[in-house]
Amino acid sequence: MQHLDGNALAGALAEFFSFDVTTAIARCNGCGATDEFARALVYTSPAGTVVRCPSCDHVLATLVESGDRAWLGFSGVSALEVRRA
Repeated sequence: MQHLDGNALAGALAEFFSFDVTTAIARCNGCGATDEFARALVYTSPAGTVVRCPSCDHVLATLVESGDRAWLGFSGVSALEVRRA
């Protein structure tokens, strides 16, 4: 399956965060690697979106959208670093 980078999530994640989450640094629960969320591997399907670590392929996050609702899970992220302006 072809993947996109984390920038593909910018619009969808704007509904959840008041900052551009693609610039945040995420720590993977699987391997401990840290990287910009924009560099994550994003796989989309009709069932939802899966975000994977570019270092170990561990699932970082999932996004499911249906009608007027959306569900976001960050089960594979142990920390999210955000730089303050």
